[in-house]
Amino acid sequence: MDLFALTRKLIDIESITGNETAVAETLSEELRQLGYVVEHIAVERHRFNIWATRPGEPKPAVVFSTHMDVVPPFIASSETEDRIYGRGSCDAKGIIAAQIGAAEQLKHRGIHVGLLFLVGEERDSQGAQVANQQPRGAKFLINGEPTENKLALASKGTLRVELVAEGKMAHSAYPELGESAIEKLLDALQRVRALKLPTHPTAGPCTMNIGLIEGGRAPNVIPDHAVAHLLFRLVGPAERLRQQITDAVASKARAEFRLEIPYMEMATVPGIETMIAAFTTDIPALTNWGRPLLIGPGSIHVAHTEGEYIDKKQLLDAVELYARIATELLRDEKV
Repeated sequence: MDLFALTRKLIDIESITGNETAVAETLSEELRQLGYVVEHIAVERHRFNIWATRPGEPKPAVVFSTHMDVVPPFIASSETEDRIYGRGSCDAKGIIAAQIGAAEQLKHRGIHVGLLFLVGEERDSQGAQVANQQPRGAKFLINGEPTENKLALASKGTLRVELVAEGKMAHSAYPELGESAIEKLLDALQRVRALKLPTHPTAGPCTMNIGLIEGGRAPNVIPDHAVAHLLFRLVGPAERLRQQITDAVASKARAEFRLEIPYMEMATVPGIETMIAAFTTDIPALTNWGRPLLIGPGSIHVAHTEGEYIDKKQLLDAVELYARIATELLRDEKV
């Protein structure tokens, strides 16, 4: 297979979350042509995950996995001598190509791995959640995300919170007749910003982002409703932080906890450089697919940007790394 050509072929098929069918069908055909048995794991309507194995082989102990969906907007591929550009080049269509390349390399050594490609990672890990209900007996899951070909010791979790403040409408000329929800929300936000967030000795600090603020009716109306959307990057259990937030905003707003993805620690392989992933992945939703490892070519710093790219050298190196990691994990299993 042509690693760079496959990467560009996948990039050039728009697969923004919810619209993965075309890329999944193309990828299925590519895998069948390489001799894989391809199973479609239904997620919803026409959306499906891909599970690919070698015919006649036993259930694989090691699985390579990543996601087929991308964030908007669609950006077609382009290429220079050193890089491939386009939406999904590093997150994560280049990784798909590298994992297939590694599986092909391992095949020639008589080593069998499974391939699991998922929908929905960029929104809610819906594909991973469905796959987790249908495990295939794997002992190790090597998940691909852009880590610059370093093994992640851990990945931070996510806590998504909405702070909701209620007030009373009035004419802005007579503010004493109303109650400003926005002012209450600002007070609540100031209290949350003053919280001492936890720090992990390896993963570093928990961080907070105030991503969206909504509220009000018009400049001349005292606002009766306001909401702030916050996202915390977790470095441990969230129970104490939840209580701190609830207590901090009491009397000013209520805290509504919308999503929690746990902090995760991963397996490693000696001799490969490590890092901490400050982002979340599908791994917390794939607990039934074996002990997780996280590694992939490309930089998270250019993922989701208009200039997203992947270095060709990192792509080539990733093929060797994936094959090496799978080989070492399987060898250790036999000891």
